[in-house]
Amino acid sequence: MEHPKIGLALGSGGARGFAHLGVIMALTEAGIPIHLIAGSSMGALVASFYGAGLDLDRLYKLSTAFKRKYFLDFTVPKMGFISGKKIKEFIKVFTHGKNIEDLSLPIGIVTTDLLTGEKVVFQKGPVAEAVRASISIPGIFVPEKYNGRILVDGGVADRVPISVAKEMGADIVIAVDVSRVKRNAEITTIYDVIMQSIDIMQAEIINTRELSADIMIRPPVEMYSSRAFTNTEDIINIGKDETRKHIKQIETVIEKWKG
Repeated sequence: MEHPKIGLALGSGGARGFAHLGVIMALTEAGIPIHLIAGSSMGALVASFYGAGLDLDRLYKLSTAFKRKYFLDFTVPKMGFISGKKIKEFIKVFTHGKNIEDLSLPIGIVTTDLLTGEKVVFQKGPVAEAVRASISIPGIFVPEKYNGRILVDGGVADRVPISVAKEMGADIVIAVDVSRVKRNAEITTIYDVIMQSIDIMQAEIINTRELSADIMIRPPVEMYSSRAFTNTEDIINIGKDETRKHIKQIETVIEKWKG
């Protein structure tokens, strides 16, 4: 019997993106295979670490030890506050300096070309460069220059890259959206202004795209800051719990596909 190719579309959302790890853990625990992953921003980071073969237990430990000081290298703002060299090194170390095509499953890393406005999806080439580009939140991270392009956060062009997962060959797409707008958020710094603005701008777009995913999982993590990296364990667990609620639905979609 033929089996469907299951693709994940993991969305952007800063620190809230650790919920993606909980989603992967719950799917694995339920025996639902993951054949490919498309990721924007934090979704790309989690996807590449998973694809580099880090076992889930180790990934969990690594995530809960993730602190801002490890990767925030402040610079005098010209194109961004954070130079991003530290995070690129961090990614390189934990993905063993691999190329995307060497990861254990196909990964599509979504970025946005700032000069042309196009969505640029990397499926080969160095993981660290592509992920570093995909997490370049405009105004916060200095954009990544790569092959003559100036690249920023994948979430700018495609917050939850459902269409990318389909283009990569997924028969069934499980999408994960972790950046719903937090109402009445505390806005005290320039980071809050930028992150909240991006969330608001993308809120409308995602509503129209939601229909194209077979399953949309929305872990309720909006109460957590997208930039704090302090409640990582809670965020992972919320991702896990929310996914468990969708397992029956996912199994039904798979059975239907098999017809």
